[in-house]
Amino acid sequence: MFDVLISTLPFLAALDPLGGIVAAPLLALSLLSLSAIGERCWFWWRISHRQDAIVRQALKTIQINGPAATDLLRKHLDLPIARVFLEALELDRPTPSEFTLALETAARAELVNLRRFSTLFETIVTIAPLLGLLGTVLGLIQSFGGLQLGDPTQNDPAAITAGIGTALSSTVFGLIVAIVTLLFANGFQSLYRRQRANLEEYGGRLELIYRRYCRQYPAPPQDQNQRLSSEIKLTSSDPGNLSHKLRDQSPKPGESVGRIN
Repeated sequence: MFDVLISTLPFLAALDPLGGIVAAPLLALSLLSLSAIGERCWFWWRISHRQDAIVRQALKTIQINGPAATDLLRKHLDLPIARVFLEALELDRPTPSEFTLALETAARAELVNLRRFSTLFETIVTIAPLLGLLGTVLGLIQSFGGLQLGDPTQNDPAAITAGIGTALSSTVFGLIVAIVTLLFANGFQSLYRRQRANLEEYGGRLELIYRRYCRQYPAPPQDQNQRLSSEIKLTSSDPGNLSHKLRDQSPKPGESVGRIN
């Protein structure tokens, strides 16, 4: 059966020393894992080398010049904390509770991006050893299937030994893929936990700065014209109430109406 499959797909013959028929999916998993590892390494390298300095500078600048701090963060939108801060800073004079809610919502959205490919790494770590074991079992079946029990002289010990070695190599290949992926996945998980702690720390600092700002510069009371316009809107939405007020304000019989001289 395996010989027919190899003759149908000639490229499998080149992968036969690596574990036979399961070498192709193992090779695909290894390439997929290396691609995801490369992307995550570049992502975390950018964060670890730039983000802390920029966020500290933004926290210092925002206490002196808020627009300048916002412009600084806009120049670094590729950083997660910069995007989280902008979600709250770009609100139109929010209350402290609204400011906190905006920070928490943006932080939860960024956590999904920080854990990118984590499910893929877990899947590769689980499947790769199983595929290697499957290749070993299939290789042993193929090797021992050619034994001539009735006539041992017809058996080729060298061919059987080579077949068993090829079958075992699939397990080695699968374990290598799983071990390398697991090492990097654990490293990325550690960086994720550290970044999550940084989000909480820097977000708390920004929230404290904004609360102090709100206490120092409280929101001005509503202007009299705005109160009047809101009252007109309320009365216009209820015509009966408006006509009732007009009747109350009209002069009653017997009352004198002021005359303009």
